[in-house]
Amino acid sequence: MIVSDHRILKFAPFDSYPHTQYLAVSNPNQMPNKLSQFWQELKRRNVVRVITVYAASAFVILELVDIITEPFGLPDWTLKFVVVILTVGLIVAIILSWIYDIHPEGGIVKTEPAHKVKPEDIPKSSNSWKIASYISFVVILGLIILNVIPRGRKIDILDKSIAVLPFINDSPDEENTYFINGIMEEVLLKLQAIKELRVPGRTSVEKYRDQTKSIPEIAEELGVNYIVEGSGQKYGDRIVLRVQLLEAATDRHLWGDSYEEEINSTEVIIGMQSQIAQSIAAELQAVITPAEKVIIEKIPTTDLTAYDLYQRGMDYYLEYGIRHGLEALEQAESYFHEALGIDSTFANAYVGLADIYWDKQYLSDNFLLENLLDSVPVLLNLALSYDELSSEAYTLRGMYNDLIGNRDRALNDFEKAIELNPNFGRAYFGMGVMYSYSNVVKSLESYYKGISIDRGQRLANYFWNLGGEYFWTGFLDKAGHYFHEALKLSGDSASYYYMMAQNAFFSGEDNKAIDYSRKAILLDSTTDKGYLAQALLRSGKHNEALAVYESWIDDMNESGGFDPRYAYRIAYAYWRNGLTEEAEYYFEKQIEYSSALINLNRPWAKDYFAYYDLAGVYAFRGEKEKAYENLKAFNQIQEVPFWTYLLIKREPFFDSIRDEPEFQQILREVEAKYQASHERVRQWLEENDML
Repeated sequence: MIVSDHRILKFAPFDSYPHTQYLAVSNPNQMPNKLSQFWQELKRRNVVRVITVYAASAFVILELVDIITEPFGLPDWTLKFVVVILTVGLIVAIILSWIYDIHPEGGIVKTEPAHKVKPEDIPKSSNSWKIASYISFVVILGLIILNVIPRGRKIDILDKSIAVLPFINDSPDEENTYFINGIMEEVLLKLQAIKELRVPGRTSVEKYRDQTKSIPEIAEELGVNYIVEGSGQKYGDRIVLRVQLLEAATDRHLWGDSYEEEINSTEVIIGMQSQIAQSIAAELQAVITPAEKVIIEKIPTTDLTAYDLYQRGMDYYLEYGIRHGLEALEQAESYFHEALGIDSTFANAYVGLADIYWDKQYLSDNFLLENLLDSVPVLLNLALSYDELSSEAYTLRGMYNDLIGNRDRALNDFEKAIELNPNFGRAYFGMGVMYSYSNVVKSLESYYKGISIDRGQRLANYFWNLGGEYFWTGFLDKAGHYFHEALKLSGDSASYYYMMAQNAFFSGEDNKAIDYSRKAILLDSTTDKGYLAQALLRSGKHNEALAVYESWIDDMNESGGFDPRYAYRIAYAYWRNGLTEEAEYYFEKQIEYSSALINLNRPWAKDYFAYYDLAGVYAFRGEKEKAYENLKAFNQIQEVPFWTYLLIKREPFFDSIRDEPEFQQILREVEAKYQASHERVRQWLEENDML
């Protein structure tokens, strides 16, 4: 019943409707006929037409609100509010259309009950109602076709690759930049955890912080189809954050939202970051597995102060990574220590410290300084004891295990890191380095996978290493190509000329090797002078070669100490110039250094340098038994590099045993291993249309 004008109106029984207008009811309990009669009554009272027109109008209103919400900065609840208002309006419209009608002559009049209406009194349908109904139907259908269907289809077709650009700090205090950066970093990491997405890391996008390029240009450079932009303002303990998702090719807005929160706990911050990541994934129709959801919603620490100190430290660590400023590295270390002083279970801070000690170890060229690495595995194991979902910890531990020769453990660590973060470029890079010693094809695959994700400062390193892998397997043209690509990205001309000198030297082009080496040294006086001296020696210019070595020794002593890696080659230069006492001194230096590497069990150095170098020294001295002992140890390696094969085949150190059957057998085995590696890479290149 409906109450109107203080009177009770009752619906007339269906069987009392004039049979001249409606079908007779042969069975009062027959529901289909009753429904048919009720439908006819809805039509007579124009309720159906009102619903149709209202729905079309409401659909248009909702679309307009959705379009203008982001540009006009309307509150998040605007669309929901409009839906509620329109729903209430629909109910009111239905009630009014049942009670009242618009007649061409009488205006708005009350609709008579069906039993009082004679067939001749029923007005003919108004053309205006028909036109309004048709237009409404066309509008609804058109909006669905032009808006909803294309959006869903396009996201389905496009590769779900997305770059999160640096968020803009709109706060009046520049000091808050680290906080906005931290939110952007965490949103990016949470998106990276979703396997269906391809998301470049922060170093890939950092160069666009003050970008002047258009969204389509940035997307093309990064190789992505979608872009996330954001900006935030922090006032005391409150933050206002705005984030939007754009279709890169068209710069078209797909999704956006605003967040305003009081920062009173890490749960609030992490919750906001997780909500952003999951909303973006939903818009791109990316499935989030239960395991991925756990990673995305993980709370790294419950202490807000510790979290803030860690974010400050990470900001300095990123600055070090971009500008290589040692001061920034020290600042980052200090903040990580402070964070752990507040929360000793904060896994991320342990990983941050491990990263810093790892980087400090590589700031030294002397790989015998093992004490710099002592803390790394301890810190990483602590981190993983508190957070077993840290892909960063597994990656760095994999790199450490590879360094000390635990390659099975290293592989497990890298695979676990990639399982947790399928978009972690550093893990692919570490895996590529690890496979260099055992499976060049897998090394190349890892590097190329990393390149598809990591478009930042590490990209030049990928190209240097790719060039090295191709050089390793004898593809000198491809090696030169990637050295050139690395040069374009890094601007490091000295490294480029040095690598090209290496290519020329092992190709037997000594004049080119000399020319490239001198160009590299002219650009950077600290450049390794080994290829220059060796090419001069091989060209018969013994005095010039010795002068280069002696100059190099002086440079090394002034800059931190003599690097003994090439001691026996320096010894040979002295010997060629008749200075046998000096030669013996440097031969002993080589034996000492190579033996120490073997005792430290550094496989990358032991397998490819230490045993080979010791074999050369002993063969040159005529100590054949020791020479063969080390040659056999060297021959245990699985992948023989192109350069090692050429050296053992040509170098004068082995002249005393070169014609002996045992040496020739080792030489044949070394050559067979090199040729096998070369062929595997050739087939892989052919299968991937890269030859």
